[in-house]
Amino acid sequence: MSFLKLIDQNVNGKTVLIRADLNVPFKDGNISDDTRIRASLPSIQYCLDNGAGVIVMTHLGRPIEGEFHPEDDVAPVAAHLGKLLGKDVRVLNDWREAKPTVAAGEVALLQNVRINKGEKKNDAELGKAYAALCDVFVNDAFGTAHRAQASTEAVAAAAPVSVAGILMAAELDALGKALKEPVRPMVAIVAGSKVSTKLTILESLADKVDQLIVGGGIANTFLLAQGKPIGKSLAEPDLVDEAKKIIAKMAAKGGVVPLPVDVVTAKEFAESAPAEHKAIDDVAADDMILDIGAQSAQQLAEILKNAGTIVWNGPVGVFEFAQFAGGTEVVSRAVADSNGFSIAGGGDTLAAIAKFGITEQIGYISTGGGAFLEFLEGTELPAVAALEKFAK
Repeated sequence: MSFLKLIDQNVNGKTVLIRADLNVPFKDGNISDDTRIRASLPSIQYCLDNGAGVIVMTHLGRPIEGEFHPEDDVAPVAAHLGKLLGKDVRVLNDWREAKPTVAAGEVALLQNVRINKGEKKNDAELGKAYAALCDVFVNDAFGTAHRAQASTEAVAAAAPVSVAGILMAAELDALGKALKEPVRPMVAIVAGSKVSTKLTILESLADKVDQLIVGGGIANTFLLAQGKPIGKSLAEPDLVDEAKKIIAKMAAKGGVVPLPVDVVTAKEFAESAPAEHKAIDDVAADDMILDIGAQSAQQLAEILKNAGTIVWNGPVGVFEFAQFAGGTEVVSRAVADSNGFSIAGGGDTLAAIAKFGITEQIGYISTGGGAFLEFLEGTELPAVAALEKFAK
């Protein structure tokens, strides 16, 4: 990948428009986790420190285009951003009717971009309207890079110059390091509830990695493919043949898809459900597999111990419930302890990393969910492609 970076630009005296991902969660009317806002600070601060006026834009929630409701207002985000920056951040509501001016050292926040008609359809005119606000456009929202929308793609095409922000550049550099020039052996952990949502990613990774670890409901489908009993566990029987193909693809190159030899089961999916440890062949018809067993977890830990590169997306069990968190904890700590370069992404993965306190031991933590997965798959990300045009 080749793209221009914000840190290489002279922004003194210029107005910089930054597409950030400030789509933070709320609880009881207050921001409950400001991780995304904090992750966006370096690019904003860089521009301020180098004499620029800054306009930030973001989406928030799932508003209906053309309609404004109080819960869609970015004002609380602006207030929190201002608190972190130590300055007032005003919200620009009527920016199309009257072009705003932002002096050097000032920061303003556009109202929720998802309210604008044409945002999701990547309307070219809306993109031009965004671009008209700035001298330099900065995309620093990797989490939205897989979406061709007016605030991510059309604006980049229309702006005088479009560059990658500090966060975006770090994401792309880390992902490029992990996938384009990996230190071998390369191990991927792909877990989740359904094979169907990650089938193309599994197929793509099977061509790239030396070992492919699957977990959660995905592993259950692979267990079915091996004729193992899974009781009433979450699985997709209609994708058993696809699972067999992936197993065969890995075997043909000397790799494996290691599957559980022991599991932790329960009769129901509940936080209070008693856990029972048993060999995979002993799973009963009314059992639900909710975690991998200690022996299986240790086998995965040994694989990860010797990895040169680890790509991790998804926990291997229902780690939110303490009695089914053992497998994910062992795998998490194995990733953390490995001498290989590790990159992790996805909401559940980040939650596991936080729960087990290993944040500082992961090589790179991606802020993207869907974008992270599509990058793993090898899909071109529209917002990134738009930036690459300026580097040619």
